[in-house]
Amino acid sequence: MTKKILNIKLVKERTKQLRNCLAVFILLAVLWPSYSFTADFSLHGFLQGNYSANTASSNPDGGDFKWAEERLQLKFDASKEPFHLFLKTDAFYDHIGRKADLELREGYLDYTASTWDMRAGRQILTWGLGDLIFINDVFPKDYEAFFSGRPLEYLKKGIDGVKVGVYPGFASFEFVAVPFFESNNFPDSKRFRMYDPMPDITDRKEEEPTTNIENTEIALRAYRDIAGFDASIYFYRGFWRNPSMMPDNFMTPASLTLFYPELSVYGASLQGKALDGVLSLEAGYYDSRQDRKGTDPMTPNSQTRFLVGYQRQMWEDFTLGLQYYGEYMQDYTEYKKNLPAGFPKEKRLHELVSVRLTQFLLHQTLKLSWFSFWSPSDGDYLLNPEVKYNFSDHVWAAIGGNVFGGGKKWSQFGQLDKNDNIYLQLRYEF
Repeated sequence: MTKKILNIKLVKERTKQLRNCLAVFILLAVLWPSYSFTADFSLHGFLQGNYSANTASSNPDGGDFKWAEERLQLKFDASKEPFHLFLKTDAFYDHIGRKADLELREGYLDYTASTWDMRAGRQILTWGLGDLIFINDVFPKDYEAFFSGRPLEYLKKGIDGVKVGVYPGFASFEFVAVPFFESNNFPDSKRFRMYDPMPDITDRKEEEPTTNIENTEIALRAYRDIAGFDASIYFYRGFWRNPSMMPDNFMTPASLTLFYPELSVYGASLQGKALDGVLSLEAGYYDSRQDRKGTDPMTPNSQTRFLVGYQRQMWEDFTLGLQYYGEYMQDYTEYKKNLPAGFPKEKRLHELVSVRLTQFLLHQTLKLSWFSFWSPSDGDYLLNPEVKYNFSDHVWAAIGGNVFGGGKKWSQFGQLDKNDNIYLQLRYEF
């Protein structure tokens, strides 16, 4: 990614941070004077150090660290029926970028009635059943945080919107409206070596969906118990969160535009006890509205995604989790016919298998964990071992690693082959 694109993203991030902080401060100024004397409130947080160093090769900019920062998080809760106010704000110093900054992780106001509730503001939403596999969880992710060894909570990004829950009795419903588009965050090209199909083109710009009523993202979830199984159906109308590339000229491209095509998702999930464990089934149809015939090589084709997961406690304090995931591309013939020369050809069926092993020891103060992805279709993999120890109720430390490899130089984890790292997390909670 060029310096110009990075500067554009930096300005957008700062604008979003200022907008969110301003909204929260206005909310506090309006509500707090008459609210604080009668509300139940609490203040918690943590101090954290997070460091990740290369083990395979240096960064593209010559550095040896993927991540190096100290962070202070404050979480503020205040409740007085029917309202609930929650703020989660991080202040941190980034040693690689040599800068201090402020991040509003969450900041929302809840209103609860007898049969419905509403949440407005910055919030983190989690839908679906996958373990690090997202089908109907269509909300933004931070993959740089995951690949650089940050705590797992930082994989999820907040959205600025409104969520309304309705509970009529026969089922429960959640409706989400998001007027401000938020893309997935991918690793910084200065810190990670990743595949670029057009590395020589430095003139790049990014076009996010315009903020207006027509482009407001909407999502709906309906769920209830069916014969002891948790059943859900999902709907989403918005945009792909990974950018697509559009060159100014296919024959002799001089510039690129990164854009986010229109997308709708229709999905369902089912989870319950089976085979002495917990069985999870999830599926989703990704309707690429901007290219339903699959003839545009720069827009993702429609897909069918599916997941089968199984989790079981094998013995005391030891848990096994298995997943099989697939992506089936629609209109594959049109995709192959229109693929530009020099671009890697994806397979019609992309498969992914995951294994998670978790063992607690020493009265559950020591946690040994293993998570791995392996793709039968592409042959690439990700290995993530971790050891975590709780020194007390307030202090813990974790050390782990990320190992990438296999496949082709453009495959999901194969392109990260030279980015192996070992990480350290230290946290004091209060």
